[in-house]
Amino acid sequence: MFKKVMKAYECIGEVVNRTPVMTSSTLDTMTGAKCFLKCENFQKAGAFKFRGAFNAVSQLSSRQKEKGVITHSSGNHAQALALAAKLLGVKAVIVMPENAPHVKVAATEGYGAEVVFCSSRPRDRVEVAHRLVEEYGYTLIHPSNDIEIIIGAGTAAFELVKEIGELDYVFCPVGGGGLLSGTVVAAKGLLPLVKVIGVEPKNADDAYRSLEVGRILPMEDPDTIADGLRTSLGCNTFRIIRGGVDQIVTVSEEEIVDAMQFLWERMKLVVEPSGAVSLAGVLSGCIDLGSERVGVIISGGNVDVTDFFVGLRQRIVK
Repeated sequence: MFKKVMKAYECIGEVVNRTPVMTSSTLDTMTGAKCFLKCENFQKAGAFKFRGAFNAVSQLSSRQKEKGVITHSSGNHAQALALAAKLLGVKAVIVMPENAPHVKVAATEGYGAEVVFCSSRPRDRVEVAHRLVEEYGYTLIHPSNDIEIIIGAGTAAFELVKEIGELDYVFCPVGGGGLLSGTVVAAKGLLPLVKVIGVEPKNADDAYRSLEVGRILPMEDPDTIADGLRTSLGCNTFRIIRGGVDQIVTVSEEEIVDAMQFLWERMKLVVEPSGAVSLAGVLSGCIDLGSERVGVIISGGNVDVTDFFVGLRQRIVK
């Protein structure tokens, strides 16, 4: 699959943003390591998801593009697929849970996609999407388990290693596992000895538990602030992660918020909770990093700041 990641990067390299790699002396002092943050919050549509979405839609046949595409997503994949489809002239239908963040729904609709709402249970969005596929002939592009999505997601780690060079660790968030799967393929394809660490919320720890028992143990309606990581592993992501990830660590809701606050306050990076989970894993101290070189995939920055600005406006003296 590594050769496919390289080919995908050639295909999408002129369309995706080459996102910056940021460092922080404060972070290095806190961890004792040299940390390199791959900032996919600066990616088109605000998250790494655009890489996989554009790659996946690009691979479709003319007939599939004519029929249109569909997916189910709480937000980042929804926005990414909507934008990718718009750029390639393809109709996109997105099934979103009723509790999806308003900012992500608005962005998805802003890119021209048709949004269909369902209940908040993960299985319901899947059922609705499959019903619409049968009715209209859309091509389903799964948010994480689609191979072309995985390959496209891997270009973020590919880009990171190509820019930074040798790394001892790469920390990556895991929900459905598309980004972590792609990261494993890309990072170990370039650096066979690198250790890839998946990080997920304790409140949505299906990847951790699934690897422990050797089979997929899906979550049912997990409750975590990291809304982008509420989905469970699929057959493809589980296989790749099980074969290549060195360790899965879990972090508390408070640790996620602490990491997010650090990114906002100290590095001036607007990062959503799901995007901060990888850094939370680094800061948790669950792995002794010594003086190692550590890559950290910051997956996205689509956070709703409405309440923050409402608060500021209320303080304005008329």
